[in-house]
Amino acid sequence: MDRAHIRPRRRVGALAGALAALGLALTGLFTAGAPTADADEPGPAQGPAQSRAVPKHALTGYWQNFNNGATVQKLSQVQNQYDIIAVAFADATGTPGQVAFKLDSAGLGGYTVEQFKADIKAKQAAGKSVIISVGGERGAVAVNSAAAATNFANSVHALMREYGFDGVDIDLENGLNSTYMTQALRSLSQKAGPGLVLTMAPQTIDMQSTRNEYFKTALNVKDILTVVNMQYYNSGSMLGCDGKVYSQGSVDFLTALACIQLEGGLAPSQVGIGTPASTRGAGSGYVAPSVVNKALDCLAKGTNCGSFKPSKTYPGIRGAMTWSTNWDAANGNAWSNTVGPHVHGLP
Repeated sequence: MDRAHIRPRRRVGALAGALAALGLALTGLFTAGAPTADADEPGPAQGPAQSRAVPKHALTGYWQNFNNGATVQKLSQVQNQYDIIAVAFADATGTPGQVAFKLDSAGLGGYTVEQFKADIKAKQAAGKSVIISVGGERGAVAVNSAAAATNFANSVHALMREYGFDGVDIDLENGLNSTYMTQALRSLSQKAGPGLVLTMAPQTIDMQSTRNEYFKTALNVKDILTVVNMQYYNSGSMLGCDGKVYSQGSVDFLTALACIQLEGGLAPSQVGIGTPASTRGAGSGYVAPSVVNKALDCLAKGTNCGSFKPSKTYPGIRGAMTWSTNWDAANGNAWSNTVGPHVHGLP
């Protein structure tokens, strides 16, 4: 199938394969804190990013720039509960590191670029952030050199200026080089200014250890990072921060894996829980929206936990994410109507 017709899906196997791939001792899970970032002074804001703040507790949803059977939406039709809307996806070009975006006007029923841009402005006027997501499971974006890092930063910033995006989401599921992605994101931050919204959507295996390239990148850019919304689906079994193995589709899977990030160096405000909006939104790992709410309660307040209960609470946890606003709409908005008010009501 063409990439534009499927949600990014992990290729991680079940328990045995996952543990073999990890190859690490739990004693090394939480090594030293975030690596020292380059002390470059941020330059003046040149792009559209402003100082509009993402809410303390935020709901993130991916908006599909294609028709794969979910409800086709214009950006103006995205449910009001969503605080961050990630436009999926920007794609690689023939130049290393460079990305481009083309609105699928035909697939979206004649949605024009002018309407799209106007809808972005309207969402922003309503207090929402609209960002461009880069990658996806079949995305071929690679930032593996200094030149590619420069190309990435320049091209993303150009998209921000052209469409008015507030920032970027990193959803690279086929490898990531922490050195050069860090360089790219710091360069983008200098160009865009302090209002840049920077999110990430790693797979579960990408965040099992601070030695992983994705986790290292998140820590490297911690001072400019908005939130990491890990995908708790299409995963197989994974280790929790207590050293036990948990299977996807349970409250324990959400809380015990979030704990790794919370204890591994990210601030609670930089951690979100990503789940599918419906059973059709992913190949596996769907949980009812009520389970997402229980996981958030467990992490924020120590209530509604399963067998795993963290040793402390994280009331500042950012919130939750879903793939996608379109699948949510196709399912009667059950996800956003349930999780959204709960996120916004966290302490």
